[in-house]
Amino acid sequence: MPIAKKNQLIGLDIGSHSIKLVEIDDSKKGRILKNFGVIGLPPDAIVEGSIKEMEIVSSAIKNLFKNLKVKNKNVATSISGFSVIVKKITVSSKEESELEATIQDEAEQYIPFDINEVNLDFDILSPGGEVEEGSEEEAEKEETGEMEVMLVAAKKDIIDDYISLLQISGLEPLVLDVDAFALQNAFEISAEETSGCYALVNVGAEELGINAIKGGVSLFARDSSYGGSQITEQIMSQFNLSFEEAEKMKLGGAKISKEKAALEEIFTAAVSEWVQEIKRALDFVASTYAEENIEKIFVTGGSCRIPGFQKYLQMETDIPVEELNPFANLVVDEKVFDPKYLKYMAPQAGVAVGLALRHIGDK
Repeated sequence: MPIAKKNQLIGLDIGSHSIKLVEIDDSKKGRILKNFGVIGLPPDAIVEGSIKEMEIVSSAIKNLFKNLKVKNKNVATSISGFSVIVKKITVSSKEESELEATIQDEAEQYIPFDINEVNLDFDILSPGGEVEEGSEEEAEKEETGEMEVMLVAAKKDIIDDYISLLQISGLEPLVLDVDAFALQNAFEISAEETSGCYALVNVGAEELGINAIKGGVSLFARDSSYGGSQITEQIMSQFNLSFEEAEKMKLGGAKISKEKAALEEIFTAAVSEWVQEIKRALDFVASTYAEENIEKIFVTGGSCRIPGFQKYLQMETDIPVEELNPFANLVVDEKVFDPKYLKYMAPQAGVAVGLALRHIGDK
C-alpha cells in the first residue's frame, strides 16, 4: 500500500446524494489543493446516513479515485445524522484516564440508544469549558469541581458499515470524524476571523446540520432531517417527474414558465421549515449561553443556494449570513482547477476539505 506523504489523508465525504474527495498537500507555500472531485449517487443508495447499496457506493468511490488518479489509499471520512449524538456534558473534574474508565456510565443518561450498541469518544473542553479566565462562570465551575466534555456517540453498526465500505473499495479508513467537526476544521482555515461566536449551517440533500461555535469549541451541534431532497420529492410528486427531471427543475436547468408559481411555493415552504429549525437551535444557544452573541451564520452544503434561503435566514434571524468558501485559503493552481468551478462547487466541499486536513494518528 502506498505510503502517504507526511501522514496525509484523503478527505472523503460520503453524502446521501454524492461523494466528494479532497486531497491537500502541506508545503512551505501553504496548503495546496492537489485534488478535488465529486461523483453522484443514485437516490436511495444512502438513506439518512445508512448505506443501503454497498456495491453501488463502493463502485462510485473506486471510480472517483481512478478518475482523479489518487494514489494515497489512506482516508478520513465522517458520519452524521440520527446514528450520531454530539453533546456537551458537565462531569465532575477528573483525570482523562479516569474519565475514560467511567465515560460509559456518565454518557448513559444522555444517549437515546443502548449504550452497548454505540462507540463513545470524548474531548475535554478545559476544566471549565470555554469560559473566560477569571469570570464568575469559571470560578463557579472550579468551586463545584466540574468540567465540560464534548461527548460523541455513534452507533456501532453504522461505523462498521462505513469501515466495510471503505475496505471493499480498497481503502484504509484511518480517521472517522463527524460532519459538524470536519466542517469546523474547514471553517477555521478559511474564515478570516474565527475567534468570535459563529453558527455553521450545513444544508445537504437529507440533513440540516447546525453547529454553534465559540473560539474553536462547539457550544451546540445538531442534525435534523431536512434538506434539498425534500424539494426534489415534492417536485416529483407534484409534476409527476422522474428524480433526474425533478433535480434539473430544482437546479433551474429546466423551463418552468407555467409551473413557476407552484414551484416557488415548494421552495418557500421548504426554506421556511429550514429557517424555523435553525432559529429554534439558535434560540436554544441564546438561552443556554446568555452571554454569547452569534456574530455571523456561515452556510454551506449542496442545498444552501436554494433560491431565497440565505436572504430569508438573514431576515428572520437578523444575523449576517455568508457562504463558507472552504477553498479560500488553499493554494490553488489555476492551470489545474478552474476558479469558477471551485467557486460554484465550494458549498459542497466543506466537509471533504475539513477531512483532508486530518493526519494519520489524529484522535
